Amino acid sequence: VQQGSILNRCKLLAAMAIFARWPLVAFAVNVAMCRAVTPIQKVLEMMNEMKAKGIAEKKAEAVQFAKFSQWCKDTSAEKAKAIEASALEIERLGSFIDKTEGEISDLSERVAELQEDVARWVQDKKAATDVRQKEKADYDATHTEYQDIVGALDRAVAVLKGMPGKVPQALVQAHVESIIRSPRVPTKAKQVMQSFIQAAGKQDPKLFYEAPEAYAYESQSGSVLAMLQELHDKFLSEMTELEKEEMNARHAYQRLVQRFKEMTELAEQEISQKEKRLAECRTDLAQAKADKTEEEEVKAKNEEYSRQLSELCTQKEADFTSRQQLRAEEIEALGKAIEIISSESVAANRLPGGAGASSFAQISQSDPKQLQLGRAAALLSQHAAASGSRMLALAAQKAQADPFEKVKKMISDLITKLMEEANAEANHKGWCDAELATNKLTRTNKAEAVDQLHAEVEKLEVKKTQLTQHIADLTAEIAQLDKRMEEAAVERKEEKAENEQTIADAKMSQTAVAQALAVLRDFYAKAAQATALVQQTPGEDAPDTFTSPYKGMGAESGGIIGMLEVIESDFARLDAETDAAETAAVAAFKKFMNEAEEDKAVAEAEVDHKQGNLETTTQVLTSTKKDLDQTQVELDAAIKYYEKLKPSCVDSGISWEERIKRREEEMQSLKEAYKILTGEEVPSYREMKAEQV
Repeated sequence: VQQGSILNRCKLLAAMAIFARWPLVAFAVNVAMCRAVTPIQKVLEMMNEMKAKGIAEKKAEAVQFAKFSQWCKDTSAEKAKAIEASALEIERLGSFIDKTEGEISDLSERVAELQEDVARWVQDKKAATDVRQKEKADYDATHTEYQDIVGALDRAVAVLKGMPGKVPQALVQAHVESIIRSPRVPTKAKQVMQSFIQAAGKQDPKLFYEAPEAYAYESQSGSVLAMLQELHDKFLSEMTELEKEEMNARHAYQRLVQRFKEMTELAEQEISQKEKRLAECRTDLAQAKADKTEEEEVKAKNEEYSRQLSELCTQKEADFTSRQQLRAEEIEALGKAIEIISSESVAANRLPGGAGASSFAQISQSDPKQLQLGRAAALLSQHAAASGSRMLALAAQKAQADPFEKVKKMISDLITKLMEEANAEANHKGWCDAELATNKLTRTNKAEAVDQLHAEVEKLEVKKTQLTQHIADLTAEIAQLDKRMEEAAVERKEEKAENEQTIADAKMSQTAVAQALAVLRDFYAKAAQATALVQQTPGEDAPDTFTSPYKGMGAESGGIIGMLEVIESDFARLDAETDAAETAAVAAFKKFMNEAEEDKAVAEAEVDHKQGNLETTTQVLTSTKKDLDQTQVELDAAIKYYEKLKPSCVDSGISWEERIKRREEEMQSLKEAYKILTGEEVPSYREMKAEQV
């Protein structure tokens, strides 16, 4: 304890002398007392301090690396989760894209197929119309031909039947020849009629003048008349059959056109629905592709960050292991050195500067080396006072108190130490530069990521709000449609009941009015035929009685019957109008319900689509918020680590250039002191290390 106190006092006096710039001679006063502390004790004290410092730094470094290692594990796990979530989202979006593309393909094919059907139906309708027009033209020509021949047959039969035996041959021949010219008359019939005409033509022309009545068709025409009647019936039957065929063909054409119309309307309605769904699918597909591209970019960034993180953590772990091993070896070496120096094998009393050494004044008069020590101590004191270097002050103190060889070795060791510190500081600066650059990159990337995620969260929240509002609007629209459909159904039911009741009342009223009219008309018809009543023969004093027959109130009844007939027609019109109104209301109700059902189906499909999009958006928003929180934590950790780096790498109180300059000045002062002591230049770093070993 006493030796430690003396040593501390020597240090205090040395420091006071440095800052007060005492003359070198003033140290002689305290030399005797300060010489009481041996170099062995000073070495032990220094080694103990170094060992304690090494242990503390090793422990602090282990604690620091434990935090860093935990950060590596947490960040790696978070990035792995983010990458996995991105992969799942990309897979989901890919499946959705494939499904949507398939649906688009199916819808496009269906639309093309329907459009092709519509075009084909239009062509088929045109072809059917052309065929129908040709059939109608053929029918008109054939029907006209039948009408002509049936008319000719009618006229020929009428002529032959009208005046038997008195019909001029020329008239008969003209009618028969007109029949023969028709292509529809059978060949056999034509031959019979030709024979008939030829036979008639063989009569003597003189008969026309001598006996005109002989120049006529006689009873020989009976067979021709029967044949003409048979042909008339045949052609009339064929014309009737032709008319039936025309009517059937016309009805078939109308049904075919109506069918084409209905199929075209249904196809166009389906095309409209498919095209609307197709537009929705294309919009969803574009959005899904954009989301997938964005998610792939996020995944790539996370993978690159994870790769850089792995490299950084691996390198740090290797550096930490090496540093811990080196520190442990250093502490072990110091412990062994302390044990050796503290043992009895070291004779501390035999060293210069022990208890039997002479005073500084005595040695300075007889030993030139002491003068060199004094000059070196003065030089070091002067430079220490000028630069404020504690190390130079301590070196000056030891130069005044320690033996020559000890001081020489001390200066050599200090130079070596400064060189090592310069190397260590250069390494530290490199480490600081690397850490600061990495930290700056991390802070920049994280800040950009936080800003981007904030923007993405705001975008997703806006999209979620819009989807929610759209779903609410569509749901309200569906509810409104249901309400309108329900109200329409109730109104239709009430209207139907009212119309049915009106029709029933009108029919019943018509029946009642008709019955009343029948009664009145029957009565007044009978009353009009009533006989006059014979007036009785009263006495002269008898009152007057009716003198004409009573036929009812005919004059008054005429207005009543007219009114009843008007009322009957009003009820009939009410019946017809109500029935027509009911038919129109039924058609309007069916049309409204069909349109409402279609609108409802479209709205429900859109709600399902929006709901799925909303769920996806909500999931993405939750994931994005989680990523934002994680990234914010990582940014805060990077900022915190930067604040931790600042004391040793940024805000150390003195710049790196100033520290280099001060160290160079200290090293130059020590080199000059070394030259004063030895008269030689300072050896190289390798030589000094070899000398120490």
